[in-house]
Amino acid sequence: MAKQVQMEKLEHSPTLNTVFMVENVLTNMDESAITIAELKRRLPKQINHNTLKIILEYLEKSNKILITMKGITWIHNTNQNLKRAIAAGVEL
Repeated sequence: MAKQVQMEKLEHSPTLNTVFMVENVLTNMDESAITIAELKRRLPKQINHNTLKIILEYLEKSNKILITMKGITWIHNTNQNLKRAIAAGVEL
């Protein structure tokens, strides 16, 4: 069964350009959360649903997005000042 799932993922493995395309839409959205259906509509090219699921799983595991009941939210922050403040801060 596990081999079947792995084979299915290999059939729809995303390219780096596809991952960047999804990241770009998520980082530039005006809303705080977006549904998968809305994300698909905003993508410049159509993406296979299983491929999109693999990309979203990767982005969630790498702490770039958060998937909740209300939708997908971009949470990755590259602000160096914020990183320094967190590193120097006191944990409550």
